[in-house]
Amino acid sequence: MTSSTTLQIDGRTLGDPDLDALVVAAVAELNRRYRVPGEPDDDYTLAHDAVCLVAFVDGVPAGCIAREAVTEAGWEATAEMKRVFVHDDFRGRGVATALVAAYEAAARLDGFTRVRLETGTKQPEAMALYERLGYERATTNFGPWADSPLSVCYTKNL
Repeated sequence: MTSSTTLQIDGRTLGDPDLDALVVAAVAELNRRYRVPGEPDDDYTLAHDAVCLVAFVDGVPAGCIAREAVTEAGWEATAEMKRVFVHDDFRGRGVATALVAAYEAAARLDGFTRVRLETGTKQPEAMALYERLGYERATTNFGPWADSPLSVCYTKNL
């Protein structure tokens, strides 16, 4: 960001046009990377009660992030990070780092003590971001990705 650029991060709910447009773009990118030819696109649905943040750069929606509570046994007080996405026009400007920082701060305030996330092997830039921000790669994948050869799972204590 330049000194004259403003970055603002606001909470939004599904149904908000700025958030929804970013989620559609995020899902389209995931389908471009992972869709198997001949099979339908995945909708990568978020839970209706997902807690979402949208980053605005100079008032323009630039990126999003979502949080869902994990309800699996052994994952108490764990938030799951979903749909971390920054529009092409805003990449390389610290938007994703700011979104993750805001996400972690809000998760702490809401009583979460750990974050988990899944990304994919075809997203090396995401893997690099999470590792740079202190997320540790899980020895084995967890949750619905336990047997997925394209998945990479991470955790971080808050």
